[in-house]
Amino acid sequence: MAVRPGPRGDLSDQVILDAALAVLDEKGPGALSVRGIAARLGVAPNALYTYFPDKAALLRALVDRLIGERAARTLTRSDRSWRQRIHDVALDLRAGLLRHPGAATLLLGAPMDGPQALGLGERLLDVLAGAGLDDDNAARASYLIIVYVLGFVALEAAEVDPTVPAPPEADRVAARRAGFATVPASVYPRTAASAATMARYITTEQFSWGLDRVLDGIQGVPAGPRPSSSALVARDAPSPG
Repeated sequence: MAVRPGPRGDLSDQVILDAALAVLDEKGPGALSVRGIAARLGVAPNALYTYFPDKAALLRALVDRLIGERAARTLTRSDRSWRQRIHDVALDLRAGLLRHPGAATLLLGAPMDGPQALGLGERLLDVLAGAGLDDDNAARASYLIIVYVLGFVALEAAEVDPTVPAPPEADRVAARRAGFATVPASVYPRTAASAATMARYITTEQFSWGLDRVLDGIQGVPAGPRPSSSALVARDAPSPG
């Protein structure tokens, strides 16, 4: 933890990030400003620029803080299969981000290029290489997994007020189920018939179901090089004449 001279002797990178996380939890991502974070710490906004050159750098550091070290460590476990390790880390990331519902918006809008994010990405590529994917397919699969996790969390977080604790999952399912009860079955018969399943869309059960389908697809990727995008375009282009 870096501590540099400043107007407060206890000010540091991590103290500032603690304050930023508190602002995120209490007021939501829209309140994350240098002025707001400085006010919470009782310092002038300029004091924060001793540690972060601008707001963008501060938010990138906060994203890295939210990702944390635990996810990368989970991927190195040798007692779990590659699928189990990815499943574990995805559930871990989801749970961690949902403890800070405003984090989903933040992660979708800030680069994930800090040391924690890069460490997670490197370990994920290791796991996928161990599953038999070549470098190109491992990189594509890694991106797919991250997009799935962040997209799911973003939709889940959008359902709750980021400034108050989320209701239990069962209560949210019940509320959705009640909403579907008003859908006229005569007009939307398939929706009405599937209401019980649709009410469980934003749940751990659905998250795991979708992740398993993603991993099924990754597991089915053939070993060895695949045609490049330019080759596919050329193959599918209409022949002259």
